Amino acid sequence: MLLITRMLYIAGGFLFLASLAAHVYARIRLRPPDDSDLDDYYYEFEDQHPEYARYNQWLRVTMAGAALGMLLVFVAIAV
Repeated sequence: MLLITRMLYIAGGFLFLASLAAHVYARIRLRPPDDSDLDDYYYEFEDQHPEYARYNQWLRVTMAGAALGMLLVFVAIAV
């Protein structure tokens, strides 16, 4: 039981930290430039702006990874 708890702590912590780092990277490097007119578009037009779609996808994936990492740590604490 102790081995499983340690593995959950390690996996959850690593996943959370990696997702946090990737999220910061996506926010800084993948964000479209401020002078772009992408704020005027709705989500239906993402296929016309692949950089904006890639930015949104990275944000969603990194947030999901961080949530999964937090869930694994919570499960380790609850066990």
